[in-house]
Amino acid sequence: MGVVVDYKNVEIQRAEKCVLKDVTFSLSTGEFHYLVGRVGSGKSSLMKTMYADVPVHSGESAEVLDFNLLAIRKKQIPYLRRKIGIVFQDFQLLQDRSVSGNLKFVLNATGWNDRDAIEERIEQVLALVGMANKSYKMPYELSGGEQQRIVIARALLNKPQLILADEPTGNLDPQTGCQIVTLLHELVDSGHCVVMATHNLQLVEDFPGKVLRCDSKKLIVE
Repeated sequence: MGVVVDYKNVEIQRAEKCVLKDVTFSLSTGEFHYLVGRVGSGKSSLMKTMYADVPVHSGESAEVLDFNLLAIRKKQIPYLRRKIGIVFQDFQLLQDRSVSGNLKFVLNATGWNDRDAIEERIEQVLALVGMANKSYKMPYELSGGEQQRIVIARALLNKPQLILADEPTGNLDPQTGCQIVTLLHELVDSGHCVVMATHNLQLVEDFPGKVLRCDSKKLIVE
């Protein structure tokens, strides 16, 4: 198993206030981690540092997929993000184009230009998330659970080692939420590292994984 994320004694700040300090943990391929903690405890801030949306304030080391976040330059950030799949709570699908159009947009934006390869990759990721027959649909024609499956398909397009899911079940009913968590756990079996931020401790109980807890400006590895 390869190390995907490695933080040592990291401090994270927002608006010049310390959110988390002395953060030390590592993540490897083939692992599922829950990121838990109350609202405002630093879960989203920690997750956003991993794709350089929030800068790491200081630390002994902060590496994600061999990128040094303590010294990363602005022009390197898009290359880091191409190696990470991000699943948002509020989907963030483009409403003016089909499922296929949404996925094509991402592939075009990340350097794909072979039409056949694009079509093949879109078919592959839609099959992986159980949405093989929905490529022609518009986002507003899909249920919340179906939209979240498309978001996961989008996250998988560039074969990322690391998948970050920020409250992916937050807008879903319990049954659909369980289906999404099951799908995320299945991705671990194919070698991905998944980090899922959640408030839903029942999911943590029902679908076991490693737990990272944000509490009192500390990250506790349980």
